[in-house]
Amino acid sequence: MRPAALVIAGTHSGVGKTTVSIALMAALRRRGLRVQPFKVGPDFIDPTLHTRAAGRASRNLDGWMLSREANLALFAQAARGADIAVIEGVMGLYDGCGPLAEAGSTAEMAKLLGLPVVLIVDAWAMARSAAALVRGYESFDEQLDIAGVIFNRVSGPGHFACLRDAVNASCRARVIGWLPVDDRVALPERHLGLLMGEEILGDERLGALAAWIEAGLDIDALVQLTRESPAPADHGSEFEIEASQPAPERQFLGPGPRRVRIGVARDRAFCFYYQDNLDLLASLGAEIVEFSPIADPGLPRGLDGLYFGGGYPELYAAQLAANARMRADVARFVQRRLPVYAECGGFMYLSRAIIDLEETAHPMVGVFPAQARMRPRLAALGYAEVETVGGAGWLPGGLRARGHEFRYSVMDEMPAAISRRYRVAPGGGAPTEGYVVGGALASYIHLHFRSCPQFAAHLVAACAGPGFQAEGSLSRFEEAL
Repeated sequence: MRPAALVIAGTHSGVGKTTVSIALMAALRRRGLRVQPFKVGPDFIDPTLHTRAAGRASRNLDGWMLSREANLALFAQAARGADIAVIEGVMGLYDGCGPLAEAGSTAEMAKLLGLPVVLIVDAWAMARSAAALVRGYESFDEQLDIAGVIFNRVSGPGHFACLRDAVNASCRARVIGWLPVDDRVALPERHLGLLMGEEILGDERLGALAAWIEAGLDIDALVQLTRESPAPADHGSEFEIEASQPAPERQFLGPGPRRVRIGVARDRAFCFYYQDNLDLLASLGAEIVEFSPIADPGLPRGLDGLYFGGGYPELYAAQLAANARMRADVARFVQRRLPVYAECGGFMYLSRAIIDLEETAHPMVGVFPAQARMRPRLAALGYAEVETVGGAGWLPGGLRARGHEFRYSVMDEMPAAISRRYRVAPGGGAPTEGYVVGGALASYIHLHFRSCPQFAAHLVAACAGPGFQAEGSLSRFEEAL
């Protein structure tokens, strides 16, 4: 049996779907339900908010980065043992990787999972027109089940009555309730989006969010929508098969090689990780050892590899620069040709320096002879697929992985002597990304390892040392799934 589940979607970005989603998770948890959160799309910030609200690690689902089978498996595995799953959408309901395709959209994921959609409508300065808006979303894709509507930013009961009556007269979706503007539940933002969950979601704000949504919505009616949603006929059995499998907790290095230890940079500067990336590494035989490049006096002992994710190194550049011993430890680690993987913020940390918006240079590790420069406007945003070319250090050629970019920095031109191992547009052309120095592979692109499990397997194999075959580890992992 899969748990009750529903998708929270917005008519467009900025309608409040993240606030509504975490408020709903908090309210459901307050009722004693085990809530499993998900986020559609390549987002690192919203899942931290979900995790704080629900008390269970949020997972990313993505129809462009991940295959149909991977999304189904990840949903089933994460939802195991939950009473209800809440999936927050991305951007507007139908927005995805392009104007003519639904790949990567909330609508695509709702149909793949066979789940009802609850549409969030920003009703500020809107009355009967809300019915035209909802009806348009209903008719745009008749295969999609838009089962409910929540009106946000409503001025009061009279305004809501007008909205409700208009929608009830013209639309199929059930009106679940309304939410007023309330400064107590507003979520602070910065240049990459909302602040992280651990920064802004304490007990007081979570309590205010739960009270806000309980006062305005019929929570029982919302839960009832999930119970009424049919199981998807074409792959319903797959959910039961997945749910019957053990969680991927076995270690697959086997009795010969020792278990490897991968240091994962985790603090305020490095906080952008897909939970499934870390879980895949662990399932392949890695012990994840977290450390702080800001606060720790040096690298933990006995590490076989390093993983630097993205985050906010630009906000903590002075603290990172001040930790000279940590920077020296990382540089020596790379010089020993031990495997290191770094993406976006991690790439910036391995550069020569971070130049902030005031043109102050903060020295970094210096593995890559170029400087990362902050820009006042977005420098890159969007999906990316990479194809490895040649021997990318510990990574062989011919692998394809998918991910995305979201950054406000640019890297100075890298010297020609530095190897490039990523062809960002597979199928032709010279590699332009994926820089290699010693055992370090770095890129601005955040990859989802479940788009190419071989990527993670080769990282673990490199950490295990000569003689260990990544393919053997990966095949045992796939058999367990």
